Amino acid sequence: MFRILVINPGSTSTKLAIFEDEDCKISQTIYHDLSELSKYVRLFDQYEFRKQTLLRFLEDSGYRPGDFSAVVGRGGLIRPIPSGTYEVDETMLEELRQAKYGEHASNLGAVLAYEIAKLAGVKAYIVDPVVVDEMWDVARLSGHPELERKSIFHALNQKAVARLAAAELGKKYEEVNLIVVHMGGGISIGAHMKGRVVDVNNALDGDGPFTPERSGTLPLTQLIDLCYSGKYTKEWILKRIKGNGGLVAYLGTNSAVEVQDRINKGDREAELVYRAMAYQIAKWIGKMAAALRGEVDAIVLTGGIVHDQRYMVSWLKDYVSFIAPVLVYPGGNEERALAFGVLRVLRGEEKSKNYREEAEKWQKIRSS
Repeated sequence: MFRILVINPGSTSTKLAIFEDEDCKISQTIYHDLSELSKYVRLFDQYEFRKQTLLRFLEDSGYRPGDFSAVVGRGGLIRPIPSGTYEVDETMLEELRQAKYGEHASNLGAVLAYEIAKLAGVKAYIVDPVVVDEMWDVARLSGHPELERKSIFHALNQKAVARLAAAELGKKYEEVNLIVVHMGGGISIGAHMKGRVVDVNNALDGDGPFTPERSGTLPLTQLIDLCYSGKYTKEWILKRIKGNGGLVAYLGTNSAVEVQDRINKGDREAELVYRAMAYQIAKWIGKMAAALRGEVDAIVLTGGIVHDQRYMVSWLKDYVSFIAPVLVYPGGNEERALAFGVLRVLRGEEKSKNYREEAEKWQKIRSS
């Protein structure tokens, strides 16, 4: 039996779980007061605070660091790498501490995992961070060489549900072509060809359909006019694209549940906006179907918004079921995906990867 500690830091919470093989024995989300977090200038300054939170969780749960076979943290913003389970090393730790490739709460995951694993005398891992990059070169071209398309998406959940979908189809992940749609605060839509995400929208920076909080791809010249109107700062524009875009901009809320409630009460504007979001998602599914040359075994819907079977799932099925069967996996159980990634390594079903080697190999391929 393998016991795995899972650490998943978010912007205002830390999700923790303990797995024994496939069974989740304990799962807890610890919410952090914004006034407490505001004391820290840099996100990484929260490290000691989050570490003490983690140690209290272990103590309250009756576990010690030495009780674990491995520790896994949510992967943060690091260099582009292929999909897989990576052992945390000093190169990764230093890049995360410096926030060399951007600041995000998930940057703390690998560092916290490493510290607890060191106490336990076991290895620390990350699994499928958001920077997983398996895109075709042809998918990177945007229309201008100074503006390359990037692969930043919900790789962890997309890969996990893709494996579930493949199993439901009676095949291995490496044997199927899937379009996977993760719908949460951000929305990512990936074309999975035989185990590789060959194309996907940059869900972090606003590419793709609009979402509860993000504007998605906007009319380009109108956006340029807005930027040079002299009315707004760069920070204001960026916030409107990521944070105050999408449902927030149109309806003043980032809650899909609230929007559904408004529709139930006869709010026609809410219905129009929500349907428009579904319409844009459907068009991106169509793009990915083209990328897969129409050879699609299934369209997979996942993420928190997929709990909405009445509107969102129903509308999407109506738009895209002609392409392929639609499989639905509501929610996004990141802790389970992290644990299962490490479990495959511990069982010898796959090998863990070396971060520095894979990052350097990726860079050499891209430079050649």
